[in-house]
Amino acid sequence: MKKYLAEGVGTMFLVLLACGSAVLAGPKIGVLGIGLCFGLVLLCLCYAIGNISGCHVNPAVSFGVWLSGRMPLGECIGYIVSQLIGATIGAGFLYVFMEMGEGFDFGGITVPGKLDLATNVLQPGATSGMALLAECLLTFFFVLIVLAATDAKKGYGKFAGIAIGLALGLVNIVGIPVDNCSVNPARSFGPAVFCPGAWADFWIMIVGPLVGAVIAVLCWKAMAGTEPNSIE
Repeated sequence: MKKYLAEGVGTMFLVLLACGSAVLAGPKIGVLGIGLCFGLVLLCLCYAIGNISGCHVNPAVSFGVWLSGRMPLGECIGYIVSQLIGATIGAGFLYVFMEMGEGFDFGGITVPGKLDLATNVLQPGATSGMALLAECLLTFFFVLIVLAATDAKKGYGKFAGIAIGLALGLVNIVGIPVDNCSVNPARSFGPAVFCPGAWADFWIMIVGPLVGAVIAVLCWKAMAGTEPNSIE
């Protein structure tokens, strides 16, 4: 239960603070600042709850960890449920912030005049195919870093959190201009609960990260010689 609580609380803060950087300060800090916030929040969480749950705070990471043989399926499902709940609570806090604001210079607004919580939707000029490819490749990179940095034999122990935090920051800097960058279905789910217009593109934020996680596991297996679980 402690692991599931840690995952829920961690994912809540990831959405509240990282997405909050776009919602509350986006116009002032820009894409680079938002990407940095995502990375710093995850870096802090790695050292706060890493020794409790491993600090996945991301269904794609949990799926990849299960597929790589590092956790049982039941625990993986419990992690994902906790992450979705935590993300929804974090997005709920952001919703309250936006409802309370009067004339505030909000960021994270995709469609002017409509409530938006840094939802993962296609940005102007981006296509579904472009976003899907971006989510696959960026999640591939991110999950590969997670698997490599935390590997019991080939990883870097206490330094893993630094690499993981930097990786999330990097993929966000690249991916935000495309679809606000997901690489995390829970991060997409929470804000979408309060912004129904985001559901049209939500499938991309599920398929892309999960496919990217599978590729990352296969790549890490090929490089490190570990055996993944069957996805059946």
